[in-house]
Amino acid sequence: MNVVLTYLSVAATFVAVDMIWLRNMVERLYRPVLGEMLRPAPNLSAAAFFYLLYPIGLVGFAVLPAHAEGSALRAFLSGAMFGFFTYATYDLTNQATLRNWSTALTLVDICWGSLLAALSAWVGYMVAQRMGSAPW
Repeated sequence: MNVVLTYLSVAATFVAVDMIWLRNMVERLYRPVLGEMLRPAPNLSAAAFFYLLYPIGLVGFAVLPAHAEGSALRAFLSGAMFGFFTYATYDLTNQATLRNWSTALTLVDICWGSLLAALSAWVGYMVAQRMGSAPW
Protein backbone atom coordinates (compact mmCIF):
# COMPACT_ATOMS: atom_id res chain seq x y z
CA MET A 1 0.00 0.00 0.00
CA ASN A 2 2.84 2.42 0.76
CA VAL A 3 4.25 2.16 -2.75
CA VAL A 4 0.79 2.97 -4.15
CA LEU A 5 0.55 6.11 -1.99
CA THR A 6 4.09 7.06 -2.93
CA TYR A 7 3.28 6.61 -6.63
CA LEU A 8 0.05 8.61 -6.28
CA SER A 9 1.87 11.47 -4.56
CA VAL A 10 4.49 11.59 -7.33
CA ALA A 11 1.86 11.34 -10.07
CA ALA A 12 -0.43 13.97 -8.52
CA THR A 13 2.43 16.42 -8.10
CA PHE A 14 3.76 15.80 -11.60
CA VAL A 15 0.37 16.19 -13.29
CA ALA A 16 -0.80 19.19 -11.26
CA VAL A 17 2.39 21.20 -11.66
CA ASP A 18 2.76 20.29 -15.34
CA MET A 19 -0.83 21.37 -16.02
CA ILE A 20 -0.05 24.79 -14.53
CA TRP A 21 3.06 25.02 -16.72
CA LEU A 22 1.26 23.96 -19.88
CA ARG A 23 -1.69 26.30 -19.29
CA ASN A 24 0.71 29.20 -19.05
CA MET A 25 3.34 28.22 -21.60
CA VAL A 26 1.63 26.57 -24.59
CA GLU A 27 0.66 29.92 -26.12
CA ARG A 28 3.81 31.73 -24.95
CA LEU A 29 6.49 29.17 -25.75
CA TYR A 30 5.33 26.15 -27.71
CA ARG A 31 2.79 27.55 -30.21
CA PRO A 32 5.05 30.40 -31.46
CA VAL A 33 7.76 27.87 -32.29
CA LEU A 34 5.69 24.90 -33.39
CA GLY A 35 2.69 26.66 -34.94
CA GLU A 36 0.53 24.32 -37.00
CA MET A 37 2.44 21.29 -35.77
CA LEU A 38 0.51 21.52 -32.50
CA ARG A 39 -2.89 19.89 -32.32
CA PRO A 40 -5.82 22.18 -31.52
CA ALA A 41 -6.46 19.91 -28.51
CA PRO A 42 -4.12 17.31 -27.01
CA ASN A 43 -4.51 13.59 -27.63
CA LEU A 44 -5.86 12.73 -24.18
CA SER A 45 -5.24 8.99 -24.35
CA ALA A 46 -1.55 9.51 -25.21
CA ALA A 47 -1.26 12.17 -22.49
CA ALA A 48 -2.91 9.90 -19.92
CA PHE A 49 -0.55 7.07 -20.80
CA PHE A 50 2.46 9.38 -20.35
CA TYR A 51 1.17 10.73 -17.03
CA LEU A 52 0.58 7.19 -15.74
CA LEU A 53 3.99 5.86 -16.84
CA TYR A 54 6.41 8.69 -16.09
CA PRO A 55 5.84 8.66 -12.29
CA ILE A 56 6.67 4.94 -12.23
CA GLY A 57 10.14 5.84 -13.51
CA LEU A 58 10.49 8.57 -10.91
CA VAL A 59 9.50 6.22 -8.10
CA GLY A 60 11.86 3.48 -9.29
CA PHE A 61 14.88 5.59 -10.18
CA ALA A 62 14.64 8.43 -7.65
CA VAL A 63 12.20 7.94 -4.76
CA LEU A 64 12.93 4.35 -3.74
CA PRO A 65 16.75 4.67 -3.81
CA ALA A 66 16.52 7.96 -1.89
CA HIS A 67 14.17 6.40 0.65
CA ALA A 68 16.60 3.53 1.17
CA GLU A 69 19.35 6.08 1.89
CA GLY A 70 17.10 8.39 3.89
CA SER A 71 18.08 11.36 1.73
CA ALA A 72 15.67 14.01 0.48
CA LEU A 73 18.53 15.57 -1.47
CA ARG A 74 19.11 12.27 -3.28
CA ALA A 75 15.42 12.17 -4.24
CA PHE A 76 15.58 15.70 -5.60
CA LEU A 77 18.87 15.21 -7.48
CA SER A 78 17.97 11.78 -8.84
CA GLY A 79 14.61 13.15 -9.94
CA ALA A 80 16.36 16.05 -11.63
CA MET A 81 18.72 13.69 -13.43
CA PHE A 82 15.86 11.43 -14.53
CA GLY A 83 13.98 14.49 -15.79
CA PHE A 84 17.06 15.87 -17.51
CA PHE A 85 17.83 12.69 -19.44
CA THR A 86 14.24 11.85 -20.37
CA TYR A 87 13.36 15.38 -21.47
CA ALA A 88 16.71 15.74 -23.24
CA THR A 89 16.01 12.56 -25.19
CA TYR A 90 12.64 13.91 -26.29
CA ASP A 91 13.75 17.47 -27.01
CA LEU A 92 17.02 16.70 -28.76
CA THR A 93 15.36 14.05 -30.92
CA ASN A 94 12.72 16.61 -31.89
CA GLN A 95 15.37 19.23 -32.59
CA ALA A 96 17.24 16.76 -34.76
CA THR A 97 14.19 15.73 -36.78
CA LEU A 98 11.64 18.57 -36.77
CA ARG A 99 12.13 21.66 -38.86
CA ASN A 100 10.57 24.17 -36.45
CA TRP A 101 12.06 22.88 -33.19
CA SER A 102 14.44 25.48 -31.75
CA THR A 103 17.43 25.36 -29.43
CA ALA A 104 15.67 27.77 -27.08
CA LEU A 105 12.67 25.45 -26.85
CA THR A 106 14.99 22.51 -26.20
CA LEU A 107 16.81 24.31 -23.39
CA VAL A 108 13.69 25.62 -21.68
CA ASP A 109 11.87 22.29 -21.92
CA ILE A 110 14.83 20.30 -20.56
CA CYS A 111 15.16 22.70 -17.64
CA TRP A 112 11.43 22.46 -17.01
CA GLY A 113 11.44 18.65 -17.13
CA SER A 114 14.39 18.50 -14.76
CA LEU A 115 12.74 20.78 -12.23
CA LEU A 116 9.33 19.10 -12.51
CA ALA A 117 10.79 15.63 -12.04
CA ALA A 118 12.97 16.78 -9.12
CA LEU A 119 10.02 18.38 -7.34
CA SER A 120 7.77 15.37 -7.94
CA ALA A 121 10.41 12.91 -6.69
CA TRP A 122 11.04 15.04 -3.61
CA VAL A 123 7.31 15.12 -2.78
CA GLY A 124 7.13 11.35 -3.25
CA TYR A 125 10.12 10.92 -0.96
CA MET A 126 8.55 13.12 1.71
CA VAL A 127 5.31 11.12 1.57
CA ALA A 128 7.24 7.84 1.81
CA GLN A 129 9.19 9.19 4.80
CA ARG A 130 6.00 10.31 6.56
CA MET A 131 4.60 6.80 6.20
CA GLY A 132 7.64 5.54 8.07
CA SER A 133 8.35 2.09 6.72
CA ALA A 134 9.81 1.28 3.34
CA PRO A 135 7.28 2.07 0.60
CA TRP A 136 7.58 -1.40 -0.89
